[in-house]
Order: sequence, then structure tokens, then C-alpha cells
Amino acid sequence: MNWRLGGQKANVAPSLTTLFISVRAHGDADGASATGRLEQRPEAACLVTQNGHGALQGLIKPVKLPAVLGQCYDRGSTFNVFVGKGQLIAGMDKALVGMCVNERRLVTIPPELAYGSEGVAGVIPPNAVLHFDVLLIDLWNSEDEVQVQTYFKPEKCPRTVQVSDFVRYHYNGTFLDGTLFDSSHNRMRTYDTYVGIGWLIPGMDQGLLGMCVGEKRIITIPPFLAYGEEGDGKDIPGQASLVFDVVLLDLHNPKDGIAIENQYVPESCERRSQTGDFLRYHYNGTLLDGTLFDSSYSRNHTYDTYVGKGYVIAGMDEGLLGVCTGEKRRIIIPPHLGYGEEGRGKIPGSAVLVFDIHVVDFHNPSDSVSITVNYKPSNCTVLSKKGDYLKYHYNASLLDGTLLDSTHSLGKTYNIVLGSGQVVVGMDMGLQDMCVGERRTVVIPPHLGYGEDGVEGEVPGSAVLVFDIELLELVSGLPEGYMFVWNGEVSPNLFEEIDQNHDGEVLLEEFSEYIQAQVDSGKGKLAPGFDFEKIVKNMFTNQDRDGDGKVTAEEFKLKDQEAKEEHDEL
Repeated sequence: MNWRLGGQKANVAPSLTTLFISVRAHGDADGASATGRLEQRPEAACLVTQNGHGALQGLIKPVKLPAVLGQCYDRGSTFNVFVGKGQLIAGMDKALVGMCVNERRLVTIPPELAYGSEGVAGVIPPNAVLHFDVLLIDLWNSEDEVQVQTYFKPEKCPRTVQVSDFVRYHYNGTFLDGTLFDSSHNRMRTYDTYVGIGWLIPGMDQGLLGMCVGEKRIITIPPFLAYGEEGDGKDIPGQASLVFDVVLLDLHNPKDGIAIENQYVPESCERRSQTGDFLRYHYNGTLLDGTLFDSSYSRNHTYDTYVGKGYVIAGMDEGLLGVCTGEKRRIIIPPHLGYGEEGRGKIPGSAVLVFDIHVVDFHNPSDSVSITVNYKPSNCTVLSKKGDYLKYHYNASLLDGTLLDSTHSLGKTYNIVLGSGQVVVGMDMGLQDMCVGERRTVVIPPHLGYGEDGVEGEVPGSAVLVFDIELLELVSGLPEGYMFVWNGEVSPNLFEEIDQNHDGEVLLEEFSEYIQAQVDSGKGKLAPGFDFEKIVKNMFTNQDRDGDGKVTAEEFKLKDQEAKEEHDEL
């Protein structure tokens, strides 16, 4: 005889309409009349036991009894039984009907609904009234299905979990009575798995379908869709219903490619990025749940890279193709095109990545200077050439329109000798063949500008530069290689004229005074745009062949008397 809760041991297999319970119980016997009362019942609405439905687990313990018949507390396990199938004594079958999980009842059963006039030899006397203190731990019905209760869902839900998707989620796992048995939060790591292909218990496979990233739901799973009669052998007992509080952080499918969402595209887009181009862009990098893992803005420096050459992850290589300068787009990259199963730094394994990018500029290493003439005077016959002295105004900016510098704000022109290395190579090229009054836009790639290093605090490294230029004045330069030329015939006694004290030697002071006099009188012309003293000193040094600080008649030669590759002056 099974005296603890039932009469005859039931050999009947549970039907689909049988309620199964798990209880913990403690019972005793005396001669009192049949009574019963509710000791504790959950305040919230609950699923109650019904005669002929479901399955229960619970706890039963004694009620102030002098003789304790038995308790499942002693065994360290619940009492698991089907209700309404004859596995219990009739009084207990009735007493358990209508109970909620976590409800506690004090049950008194008269002998006619217990073991009657026979009792149980050596344990329960004849005509004994039985007292049970019952706490219901779990109940389920074989017709139960997975229950899903969504308590938060994002407003935007562009995609939901489907069969064969890979998901990353956090969860707290409890029993129906609220006892925690597992938590991914405690491990500080998401649970990562495929859905619908048997990697999970069947109930979780079902419960995750249809979820959005960011959604929170409670998934209640009956044991036959969880770990069944045996449990998991560790923390989950047999016949246990499971409750998972889940928040979905990420999902993708192995077949996914990148997704691109255009957020802003400039109206004017003359050129789009191609394989081999070099891009400068800002970005914010987040996970699908919005967690920020990196930002170029926080470093106050663009991310600079070649595109389509494997310098960045595969998804970004693809996502940066076809962009315009100034464009903003969102690039969503599945993990197999990102950092894979291992992740990197703050990026967890198997994470979908979201990059919000803003393209600042791009160029190709094969690019040359681009010149757009915005205005050209009708009389445009004198064109700038190497050696000419130019005065011009400019506005300098980046490709995205960021202003770097402007001569207008300084209130004065920028003055250079064209081709003398006083400006970057690209500007020397952009100012060629320009006439006074002309306005043009010159776009200079970084390899013809300030290169990878830029100018600290002024020009970013690898920046494409845009100059809007207006040429205001042009002073024709000297022929290439000359620093001074005669406007008329050269005196046949030139050395004697320079040697004012007629000592057969010309010092720097004498040389300088003579050249100044020729320029002032219009007989000679110095290369425009250079410092007078530096030019004269350079000319004198070239004539002072032995370097003794004076020039003799034997050393002194005119330009046409020199070998072509030698001294340029006079």
C-alpha cells in the first residue's frame, strides 16, 4: 500500500486529460473529524488544478501532529502525481482540485475518503483522520502548449526570428514557483544558438520564433517540451515546467548579406566610391540592441582606409562601395562578414554589427588635380606659367564643405612664385595657365596636397582639398634658370663697372649696390616674388667660385658663358 497520498498504487498510464502535480507533503493521523482550510494562496491570478486535467508537483508537510506519518521534505524531492486518475486517496484527489502554484493548503481527510476502517498496518490506524500541509510547486496538462507572454516590444520590428536563424539572447530560467535554476545574466554572456533545428529544447525552439530584436517575453514550457521525466540530471528535476524570461539581443541568418539603409544622399553626386579608392569617414558602431562598441567621433578623427582591398572586415568593404562624398548610410553586417564567432574587443562572438557612417571624402591614388573654371575674362591672353609672380585670393575647404582657411578673412592676397615650391604640388598645377580675373575651383588629392600626415591642427591627414581661387595679379617671371636679366645691352666692361674701387675684386656689398642700381634704373630685372638680399647673395655666391668672399675678373662670367648645368645668375 502507498499510504503517503494514495490508496492502491496506480498502474494506469496518464491520459491526455489527466492533471499532473508535484507537491511536497507532510502528513499525520488522528481521530479528528474532517476539516480543511486555506493556509496561503498567491495574490495574482493563477492556473488552478482541475479534476481530470493536467499534472501537478507540490510539497506536503505535517500540521501540528503528534505522530508524523511521512514527508517528502525528508526525501529532498517533490511528490509527483496525476490528479483524478486514482493514484491518490479520494480525499486528496478532491483537496488538490482548484489549487494554484505556490498555494499552501492544510488538508484534513476523514477515514472514509482515506484508508477507512482498515488503515495501513503499522502506520495508519483504522478510522484515522489524516492531516496534510500541502504546497503546490508545479502543474501541467498533457494538452498544454508553449505559452508566450510578450511584455515589451520595440516600435520598429523590421525582422523576426524564423527557423534556422541564429540568435543571441539573455534569459533567467525559473520553475513555476519562481525558483531560479539558471541565468545567462549571471554568467555575463548571451546564449547563442540556432533556432528551430534541434539545438534547443523543443519548447524554446517554439518560444523564440517571431521575436524582434529588443523584445522581451516570458516563455512557459511544459516538461514534455523541455527535459521530460528525467530532468537535465543537474539543476532541473524531472517533470518540471520551465519559465524563461528572455530578451533578444541579436539575430541573423547564415544566408544573410549586408543590409544598407541610405539615410542621406547629396543631390549632387558626381562620383561614387569604387574598389581601390581611399576613403575618410566617421562612424558609430553598435550592436543590434543599440549597444555602442566604437565611435570615430569620440576620437575626433576619421577612419581612413582603402576600399575593396581587404583592409577592413568584408561587410564594411562591401558597404563602403558606391558612396558619395557627404553621404550618410547605415550598414548592417552579419557576423560571418564581420568578426565571426570569436568577436573582437568589445564585440561579442556571433554579433551582428551596425555602422552609421558619414563619408567625408574619398580619392583614388591615380587621381590628378581637377580644375573647374567658374569664370574667365573675355581678354585672357596672358596666362600664368612657371616663374610668374601671382597674387590671388582663395577659400580652402574639405570635400564635405568644412572651411579650412580663407585669404578673404585675412584681408590680403596670397602671393607666390609659380612652380617654385612655395605651395603644395597640386596648387602649383592648379594655378598654371590662369589669367588675371579668372576664377576656378581646384580639387587636390592628398598625394598632391599635404599627404597622409596633413598639417597638425589645420589639415587632416589624407584629406582631399578644394580651393576656390581668383587670380588678381600676375607679374611675368624670368626665363627658367634666371634670377636676373638685362632689359637692354650688357656693358662690355661689366666687371669694371661693378668693381667701383677698381681693386680687381668685387665684394658682396659692391655687387648688391650695383644690382640694386640696375633694377632701380630699369636696366635690369630680378625674378619677382623673391627676397632681394637672398637673390643677390645667391648670385654672388655662384660667382665666388673659390668661396673666398670676393669675386675676381677670372671668376666672373655671364650666363651665356656658363655651361648649361652650372650657375644661373647673370
